[in-house]
Amino acid sequence: MLMIDPWFSPLHRILICVLLMGAGAAGAANLDDAFLKARDAARTGDSKQLEQLATKFQGHVLEPYVQYWRLRARLEAREAEEMRSWLAANRDTPLSDYLRRDWLKLLGKNGQWELFNAELPALVNDDPEMTCYGLQARVLTDTLALREARPLWFVARDLPGSCDPLFQALVEARQLSVEDIWIRIRLALEAGQVSLANRVAAYLPKGQAPDPRALSAISSNPASQLAETRLDFKSRANRETTMFAVYRLARTSPQQAAAHWVKLAQRFTEEERSYVWGMLGYFGAMRHDPAALDWFAQSSGMSDLQLGWKVRAALRAKRWPEVLAAIEAMTPKEAEDPAWRYWKARALKTQGRTTEATALLKPLSAEYHFYGQLALEDLGGSVQAPATAYKPTDEEIRSVAARPGIKRALELFRLDLRLEAVREWLWAIRGLSDRQLLAAAEVARRNAVYDRAINTADRTLFEHDFGLRYLAPYRDQLKAAARQLDLDEAWVNGLIRQESRFIAQAKSRVGASGLMQLMPATAKWVAGKIGLKDWQWSQVTDVETNLSLGTYYLRHVLDTLDGSPVLASAAYNAGPGRARAWRDSQGMEAAIYAESIPFNETRDYVKRVMANASYYASNFSQQSQSLKSRIGVIEPRVRDREKSLGDTP
Repeated sequence: MLMIDPWFSPLHRILICVLLMGAGAAGAANLDDAFLKARDAARTGDSKQLEQLATKFQGHVLEPYVQYWRLRARLEAREAEEMRSWLAANRDTPLSDYLRRDWLKLLGKNGQWELFNAELPALVNDDPEMTCYGLQARVLTDTLALREARPLWFVARDLPGSCDPLFQALVEARQLSVEDIWIRIRLALEAGQVSLANRVAAYLPKGQAPDPRALSAISSNPASQLAETRLDFKSRANRETTMFAVYRLARTSPQQAAAHWVKLAQRFTEEERSYVWGMLGYFGAMRHDPAALDWFAQSSGMSDLQLGWKVRAALRAKRWPEVLAAIEAMTPKEAEDPAWRYWKARALKTQGRTTEATALLKPLSAEYHFYGQLALEDLGGSVQAPATAYKPTDEEIRSVAARPGIKRALELFRLDLRLEAVREWLWAIRGLSDRQLLAAAEVARRNAVYDRAINTADRTLFEHDFGLRYLAPYRDQLKAAARQLDLDEAWVNGLIRQESRFIAQAKSRVGASGLMQLMPATAKWVAGKIGLKDWQWSQVTDVETNLSLGTYYLRHVLDTLDGSPVLASAAYNAGPGRARAWRDSQGMEAAIYAESIPFNETRDYVKRVMANASYYASNFSQQSQSLKSRIGVIEPRVRDREKSLGDTP
């Protein structure tokens, strides 16, 4: 401890303390700068600078990161004992798993299978490349392990090179048939992966692959292939090429594609006809084409994805027997999805099978999400945030805060290295009990890391704190902005929870920023509307500015979409034009509208925002809230009364 001479005057003592504090702050800032420089050096491969900077971090909370970067820089030159020693000493950080995985991949690439097999059991998280290296190692001593590689074949994406030897071995062992190869070609083409389809086609017997030029042309202009009058359907390659053209066209014009298929279908096999009708139904249902159910009716053996869209099409058409039939045709795992359990119960009710419906709704009603809330209300209950039965003690909070992983995560958050910080946090809370999770969530809240507070509290299984799950850290500011625009503050909080988890500096991959994740064009437009002088994009992360802009835009969208919070939520995520287009000429339940949104992200977003709003309303008012009354119904789309968004960006 530094001692100050007692003979110094009080003024001198104050001046010395100020100078020492300033020196400490400068030292911390210099160390922050050194850490970021070390990170950059690791990224650019500047080993010399990295080694020079590494000496500054002995005993520092982030020392494992600098050591990790050093080890990775010359991974091939590291001895096994050096690697094992570091991995054992740093098992409490995700860096140990990242380094082990990189090391294992190097060992697999070099064929060092004995060492590979010794280290593999300690790996926590793998990836497709590691999975394939692991299978390569097993196949050397267990030929039956090759069977486990088969499921990897049936994916619609490129796989790493470590999988290629397995696929070649499957072909040579005759465990991949010609039909299996065509199945993967179809999967690739369905996903628009023409290059992958051509690579997979190389496994076909000579002369049986489709023409790569034709597939490429179809990808950009499918109608051109179907306009050809001299099509040859004798070879499977030509038939598959034409089928690809039909369902590729269906992505933008289902009716036009179906018209072509009606003329061509009889020249194809029964299996091929069924397959294309299923694809037409799928793309038609996503575009809310009324004919989609008729197309689905001519298909059999549909995938879970297609069956899900058949359910959605049937819901919009109010054809409940088809809702039930499609759900019952799903695989058991898919049928357990909360959406399908709820809609199956609703379909059973229409047939008077109330006992069976109730048996589905009761367990669903105990789950905390959109369909859990609907199920609870269908059973006569009301949505209310559960009472908080447990609050962590100060000692429990201090104990969690003292964990090295939590310390590292908070330090990384302070440096605004959010990706590394989140990974460190997730590793640190693995295996924690409900009470420890709540203590960790409180640590995050106290450090203004609101996204981790919410996500950590959301993980508890038996002891819950919905005050932490549904934080409202800016309630005072938001309440004033919402009141000024006559907006439901619970709904706006629910939307912000989904947008940014209340991280004021949040930035998305597409360029949105701030609490309400505003895009530059939208923020500029609103700033002009509300008369915000000297508007600069840098202001978007200011809390009050962001809330003023975001709530104004939300009010504007709500006014142009019949005052429906469901439509406005969809518009906030995907744009007002799409939200309007997804309506129907007939009115419908808002829950059906939400479930039939064709964008996966927006569909999930709307359901989460509305479920969030119910819990926020309960937290704010301490009264039960009705989700059904909150979401209401979606009015019919009537063109002559459509409201224009004018100059909305």
